[in-house]
Amino acid sequence: MKKVLLSAACLGTTTVFAQVKDSLLTKNVDEVVMTASRKKENIKEVPGSVTVVGEKQIQSQLTVNSDITSILQYTVPSLGTNSGQTSNTGQTLRGRQVLVLIDGIPQSTPLRNGARDLRTIDPSAIERIEVIKGASSVYGNGADGGIINYITKRSKTDKKISGISQVGFTGQPYGGTLGVRTSQLLSGKINKFDYTLSLAYERTGYTKDGDGVLISPTYSIAKMDNYNGLLKIGYDINENQRIEASYIGYSSRSDLNVGLKTGKYGIKPTIGEGIGKGLETTPQGTPKNHNIRVSYDNKNLFAGTSLNINLYYQDFKTVYGYSDTFFNGGQSNVISKKAGARFNFDTQLWNSANSQGEIIYGADILNDETVQKLEDGRFWTPNMNMTNIAPFVLAKIDLFKKFTIKGGLRYENIKVNVDDFNTLSTLKSDGTFTKSIPVAGGKLTYNALVGNIGIRYNIEPYINLFGSFSQAYSINELGRILRTSTSETIKNLETKPIIVNNYELGATGQLSSWLNYELTSYVSTSKLGASFVQSPDRALMIQRSPEIVYGVEGFLHFTPVKWIQFGGSYSWMEGITSVKDDGDYSTKINNSRISAPKVLAYVQARPIPALSVGLDMLHSFKQNRFEPNAKTGLYAYGEGYVPEYTVFNFKSSYEVNNNWRVSLGIENLFNKLYQPAISWWTARDSDFTNALGLRGTFMVEYRF
Repeated sequence: MKKVLLSAACLGTTTVFAQVKDSLLTKNVDEVVMTASRKKENIKEVPGSVTVVGEKQIQSQLTVNSDITSILQYTVPSLGTNSGQTSNTGQTLRGRQVLVLIDGIPQSTPLRNGARDLRTIDPSAIERIEVIKGASSVYGNGADGGIINYITKRSKTDKKISGISQVGFTGQPYGGTLGVRTSQLLSGKINKFDYTLSLAYERTGYTKDGDGVLISPTYSIAKMDNYNGLLKIGYDINENQRIEASYIGYSSRSDLNVGLKTGKYGIKPTIGEGIGKGLETTPQGTPKNHNIRVSYDNKNLFAGTSLNINLYYQDFKTVYGYSDTFFNGGQSNVISKKAGARFNFDTQLWNSANSQGEIIYGADILNDETVQKLEDGRFWTPNMNMTNIAPFVLAKIDLFKKFTIKGGLRYENIKVNVDDFNTLSTLKSDGTFTKSIPVAGGKLTYNALVGNIGIRYNIEPYINLFGSFSQAYSINELGRILRTSTSETIKNLETKPIIVNNYELGATGQLSSWLNYELTSYVSTSKLGASFVQSPDRALMIQRSPEIVYGVEGFLHFTPVKWIQFGGSYSWMEGITSVKDDGDYSTKINNSRISAPKVLAYVQARPIPALSVGLDMLHSFKQNRFEPNAKTGLYAYGEGYVPEYTVFNFKSSYEVNNNWRVSLGIENLFNKLYQPAISWWTARDSDFTNALGLRGTFMVEYRF
């Protein structure tokens, strides 16, 4: 398949907006980001909408909840609210799946999306989070809705050794909920070497709702051991050349042994009660996520040309709980191994007083081997081995230090080898099991030429305009399509890629020394999208049909005086699809992808130099987009009515002296009893669970 596409996503023509709630906004206009264009650049040069969650903001949120999915829901507009579980199902970005990276290393498993890619690192190891909103192919497969790139900490000192030690305790006003976390950061520089070492451990207690009742053990974050380690070593060969190597390891394992008491959707929540059946052979969680990276930079390779080379390897495994929906029961897992290389050349074409021009070019190579099996060895999906070789080129022109134009091309050359396999016998709604079918594998080939275009015009400080057209090209959920096959050969299955076109217009600026704003509108289309829908026997299947997703988002940040700042954001989206591909877009994409409108608001004050106090609010509006079945009165999966809810979090810190700091955070400050959105839109008894009640976190920090 060959197509010519204009894709702004190719090489980061998306914009950058810095959401900097914990530092003075007026001092962040020169912030540098790197994810959007694979090189460091000023946010004033990026024609699109990007959220940057800085280190201070991460640390502030960490005093409330160490779960990265919670941190993201409070800091990123257009990102769905979290589930409160180990799964990030439903936490889409602008209504589509997101590609998660750690220092540019892909963490997502789009060949079989297991929804465990957001929780793959401890926030104590993160320096900042760059969120590219809108379709992007800059880092390859899977970024239909955008990119979330965790940039890990690096050495920023000339001392031989410096560090931060943290010890914290979490707990609810109920027994058994006490948890503990500790982290240690060491960094320094010795001659031409620099290093960063980060270690973190967390042990969670039981999790209970606002009434003190145990929350459902399904995908639970309770009684879990979380480990994270980062080692980064750099060597400056000379002023132009540097080599860096890093290892990041993450592991989470739960030993929760609580029984499940299934409730009634919309009436009585599913809870944890008694002792579990003990059928699990492997602890739930993500037992391993190893990331190895080696990079080389040369700022002056030849004739104004710089070079960046990144080599990486990822070894990932996540394990789910026991399920009797398989014949003879079992636990499933997703196993993925990736190896890749990125070669990036940057040549300055000219540099005059009123204009500059440069060209970035190179190639990406990725091998992704993903499979979903049961822990007893039975295959649920076949082994899928994808190789992607993608050369690219991007041109950038800056005129009069006000006008930026970007455009580029990327050629996707993807091959997927699929092994022969037998489908698993799974439970049907009538209590019987499907018949196992032998399926002949084979080779799938995909090719496309994609391009990009983006423009930004910085007219005056109070008004900067941007517009872009971007695309994503992804092989999404191939494993789920294959595992439900009713054909004896993959050649008869619909496995075409998802190509997303994203159109974006926005304005951003600084109206005064104390007021910043941004307003963005977007539309994304795809001729062959992919959504979970419920079949007549209530099993989940992938629906492939044309789609349109559109929405708006915006923010306001005020800093009237140095000691206080406040503001917030609003995001709204809608999604429609033509199920029969006949031009009739009267069917709505369900709530598993289209999140309810969301308001984030905050106030942060420093009444005295040593004390900081703040309050965060999240308001999720109601979502009533579907009607229940006229005969049964039941909603289909993804179509359940979602009521509105509002949650407040309190956070504070006190600088005892230059070395010591204590902090106190309270999640769900008013102990509100509510259900997260996923409990409602799934419309299933077993998924109808309450959210976490009031929980406090006390931390002590020592810097040296």
